[in-house]
Amino acid sequence: MARELRQASPSRGIVRAEDLARFASDAAFVIDQELRILAWNRQCEELLGYRQDEVLGHFCYDVLQAVLPDGQPLCTPDCEAKWLLGRCRPYAIRHCLCRGKDGAWANVQLNSIAVPDALSPDAGPNYDETRQDGVKGLVLIRPFERTLLNASRTPMLRAFTLGGFGLVAGDQGIAVARWERKQALTLLKYLIAARGHAVHRERLIEALWPDAAARQGRERLKVTVYFLRRALRQAGMAEEVVGASDETYSLRRERIWVDADAFEARVNEGRTLERQNRLAEAARRYQEAQQLYRGDYFEENPYADWCAEERERLREIYLDMLGRLAEANAGLGEHGRAIEVCRMALVREPSRESVHRALMGYLARLGRSDEALAQFDHCRRILARELGVEPMPETERVYRKIRGAAKPAATKPAS
Repeated sequence: MARELRQASPSRGIVRAEDLARFASDAAFVIDQELRILAWNRQCEELLGYRQDEVLGHFCYDVLQAVLPDGQPLCTPDCEAKWLLGRCRPYAIRHCLCRGKDGAWANVQLNSIAVPDALSPDAGPNYDETRQDGVKGLVLIRPFERTLLNASRTPMLRAFTLGGFGLVAGDQGIAVARWERKQALTLLKYLIAARGHAVHRERLIEALWPDAAARQGRERLKVTVYFLRRALRQAGMAEEVVGASDETYSLRRERIWVDADAFEARVNEGRTLERQNRLAEAARRYQEAQQLYRGDYFEENPYADWCAEERERLREIYLDMLGRLAEANAGLGEHGRAIEVCRMALVREPSRESVHRALMGYLARLGRSDEALAQFDHCRRILARELGVEPMPETERVYRKIRGAAKPAATKPAS
């Protein structure tokens, strides 16, 4: 293999990450720091069914769609592998499932190596391996083996709050549903919802045991915190995640990743790019945010006061983001995609009139005026049933404009 690598770059004796993937005996592919696939070897084609030309330039999380054995998502736009790659650190997943082209799941192990853009044997001992420019990731995919040794690094606790709640430590899902003390899970969720701010113990007691006497509440809280810390240590979190100071508790945010935070960060990045008229990049950020939003915030706690306001705030951000994504797609000439996004938003909130109005416009631009006019009728029925109102004047004007343009031009009389 060494001779083959030298032949691959004979002029400078330089080995590229793409060369390593090409000559690897395992299934291997190369990603850049944005997680776009740059190389995809023959073994990957055999394992997952995708040809190289089908995946190059695509994001690896869109292709692999990896999940942990308990179903928790592993591949996200803001995954731990991306964080580690940016710091030139390796990444290992002992067991996960990747979806193949045919829809079948493959039980695999994932290992990554951070590789400089051009790895030269003459780099010498002074090469700065912490440089982030030009670093690529070489990812190896191997069939799952239970004998794989544990990764030595301290894992990141990952909390999935959008949709059904999930908790992952490194590459292991935590079976929170089996916890004996259910209030420990509520305590963890409450601290997550506090977004890193310290919460006074009296507020926690009031939320968890509103009818308990003061002394009884403090004892229950102390036992519950102890149980939560022990459960997280047993899951592999060697460093303390729940911090305490005086009479307050908080989460150490450097040890926990929360999907809601990543979602909001993606939306804010998209808005910034949109203001700079960088529509393609903005659309990509919005798409990443869309993938992170698997459902409403702590949707399994629909009546809990401590998360209700945040749930509505994030839901509004999500719906506004879908409107922006549709507009960005339309600005790029992708009206079909804009239509799909609008329909997705209306599934979430059927009475959102601005989306109906935008959808009518996108349909009309594709010459589908009949569908646009039918959408107006549908909008009018939804508004009457859900809100007891008529469409806004702006929506009426769009309707009249489309209807006027759809009428056949009058036949010019013969002279």
